[in-house]
Amino acid sequence: MEAGRNYRMRAGGDRGSGTIWVVAFMSVIWLVGVTGVVAGGVRGARSRGDAAADLAALAGAVHALEGAGPACARARGVAADSGVRVSACSVRGMVVEVTVTSVVDVPLGVGRVRLDSRARAGPAGPDGVRWPDATR
Repeated sequence: MEAGRNYRMRAGGDRGSGTIWVVAFMSVIWLVGVTGVVAGGVRGARSRGDAAADLAALAGAVHALEGAGPACARARGVAADSGVRVSACSVRGMVVEVTVTSVVDVPLGVGRVRLDSRARAGPAGPDGVRWPDATR
């Protein structure tokens, strides 16, 4: 009988270690999941910013013949409707280049991330959109 009691005491020393392993494993799974969600959110915001920059540049290119003022004003309006802000706008000939900025709140103490997206629009030549003064 003495040997049985000794065995129980040794086996009892490991009791609860499975709980610790399960909690540690669940923490790792949770951390990986949250990181994936945050990365996906930032990537989605980047895609929305790129699309907003494209739309703003196209809207500005429609008004490029009227000058930089009306073209950039139209680009700012389209960008604002898309939820971003135009941080730079330039018109050279009929080509409009727009840079938009969007701000994303990232959870878990990371803070805010600023994303910049650029787009250029104008008449297409045989090699795509080119600056008017570009040489081959």
